Amino acid sequence: MKVSSPAFKNEDFIPEKYTCDGMDVSPPLEWDPVPNAKSYALIVEDPDAPGGTFIHWVMYNITTTHLPEGVKKTAKTEYGIQGTNDFGRTGYGGPCPPKTHPAHRYYFRVYALDTLLPERTNMDADELRRLMEGHVIDEGFVMGKYKRR
Repeated sequence: MKVSSPAFKNEDFIPEKYTCDGMDVSPPLEWDPVPNAKSYALIVEDPDAPGGTFIHWVMYNITTTHLPEGVKKTAKTEYGIQGTNDFGRTGYGGPCPPKTHPAHRYYFRVYALDTLLPERTNMDADELRRLMEGHVIDEGFVMGKYKRR
C-alpha cells in the first residue's frame, strides 16, 4: 500500500508549518485503497527520540483513503477517531525534536484493517496495536524528516 503526502515527498523534509515551530497542523495524507478494507488506522512515530520511539498521532476507524491538512484535534472527527499522543494530547502533535539533535525521522504508518475497531477513550498507540492484531490486511508508510534550527 503506497502512502504519500502532497506536503512532502518520502524521505524529504517536512515543512515547518506541520511542526511545533510552525502551525502544528497535521499534513495532508493519501493512500491506495485496499480491497476488503473496512477501515484504516494511522500511527505517526519518531524512532529517533531520546527516550525511545515517540508517538505523534494515533487515529483509527478512518473510512476514507485520505486525510486533509489540519484534522481537528478532537477525539471524534469526520475522518475517524483520534487517540492520545505521547505529548499527552488528543490528535496530531507535530515534530519537535531537541534543537541540538540531527534531523529526526517521522513515519506516518497507515494500516488497512478488515474491521472497524471498538471505540476507546484516549487510546494510545500500544492499545491500538493490540486491537489491530489479526486484522491488518496491508500497511504502508511515508517518512519525513525534521530538524529544528
